[in-house]
Amino acid sequence: MTSIYKKEILELLPHREPMLLIDELHEIKKLTSATAVLNVTKESFFVQGHFPGQPVMPGVLIVEAFGQAAAALTAHGLDRSTYENKLVFLMGVEKARFRNPVIPDCKLLLKIEAIRSHGKVWKYKGEAFVNEIKMADAIWSATIVNKK
Repeated sequence: MTSIYKKEILELLPHREPMLLIDELHEIKKLTSATAVLNVTKESFFVQGHFPGQPVMPGVLIVEAFGQAAAALTAHGLDRSTYENKLVFLMGVEKARFRNPVIPDCKLLLKIEAIRSHGKVWKYKGEAFVNEIKMADAIWSATIVNKK
């Protein structure tokens, strides 16, 4: 199985700091599944204000990390000409559940799976873990669109 790191992720995704949320992508099964790594640190941009004195990663950013991991998985599996000059937009989120707070100084593992694709629309599911404890899970859909 393949692994990719930040430099390669930057070639696949248009996201840049501070909004690039995934650091690595491992166990890649082409267009099927992967495990992303997000190192949540005290320096993470959201820590200062969410919440002072008791920082927690916002659930919406966990969902965003799921989406970025799925976009990287998909772009990695497609021919470059298929995703070049394209963006992946989140279309909908179903059944998102936040089970435990994600706090700084942890490695958040995002296990994602493509459920189905129909043309430019993809559906995924994912689970987020810290030290084998489930922190969140969701099902979401996204579409590939042309850059303007």
